Amino acid sequence: MFEVRGNQLAQTVLTDDEAVSKVVLRTPRQISWMRFKRNKAAVISGCVALFFILSAFLAPLITRLVGVNPTSTYPDALTQFGMPQGPWGGISLAHPLGVEPGAGRDLLALLLYGSRISFTVALITSVASIGLGMLIGITAGYFRGRVDAVIGRFSDFILAFPSTFMIVALSLPLVQRVESLHIAKDNGARIVVLIVFFVVFGWPGFARLVRSQALSMRERDFVMAAQALGASNWRIITKEILPNLWPTAIVFLSLSLPGFLSAEATFSFLGVGVQAPAATWGLVLSDAVTYWQTDPAYLIIPSAMLVIIVLALNLMGDGIRDALDPKADSR
Repeated sequence: MFEVRGNQLAQTVLTDDEAVSKVVLRTPRQISWMRFKRNKAAVISGCVALFFILSAFLAPLITRLVGVNPTSTYPDALTQFGMPQGPWGGISLAHPLGVEPGAGRDLLALLLYGSRISFTVALITSVASIGLGMLIGITAGYFRGRVDAVIGRFSDFILAFPSTFMIVALSLPLVQRVESLHIAKDNGARIVVLIVFFVVFGWPGFARLVRSQALSMRERDFVMAAQALGASNWRIITKEILPNLWPTAIVFLSLSLPGFLSAEATFSFLGVGVQAPAATWGLVLSDAVTYWQTDPAYLIIPSAMLVIIVLALNLMGDGIRDALDPKADSR
């Protein structure tokens, strides 16, 4: 009996050892990626967002394959009254999304090339706002005291401005100033001014978020241990605090992209952003309002595309936020 029990005990111990050997150790990055993949809505949204972004930056190749371009007109696709031939804005194999009423430009080419400008503005603005907000927020949260007070009052001063009114009112004189300095011309100057405005009014919110996290991390054991070992402030900020803030920056980037994308379209719609002959989604929508009764497809198609990409980016951002949350599995 004793030997049988001993063999059973040995077999049990061996089984436990085998089970332990099968445990796979994963890094926080791998765990976050597994959480993100379990969120089907976030994965699908990410694929949709990636499709739109790749289509935008591959616009020359796609339009060449289809046989259209954004500057050419196609009078054969229009009636004698300047309206697209056929239902739904003249959708056909030659023009997959139809043609523009009046001028007769291909709508697919307009939206592809217009999305390049929209995505470029949104991406540059988001990255610049995050970088500036990260720098200012860490400085305020780590050094505290008078530095924190000065930065806090300055961010309050920026937030007190009505950003929409300021952009509309100051856009034209600043565009003329940029052109006089030979920094850029025409739509290039308008894009530069729009990016500057978005960054100036976009960093305070992220800076406040980073400041609160930097204040908390400053009291953590690993930071206090680094201070006790005589590490410089620069090393503590770059090696101890900054790496722990990257998840926050990634989440903010994914959530700010759709906001800046919509803002660019809105100001182009209002005539403040990019202007014709260039094309953005805002310009297409501004022109489509004129034809909403005679050619509703010209308004529905760009509006649907803008809604889809903004919704996809928002859902992807929510999925990234949940994946990077260490308490996600405990809910």
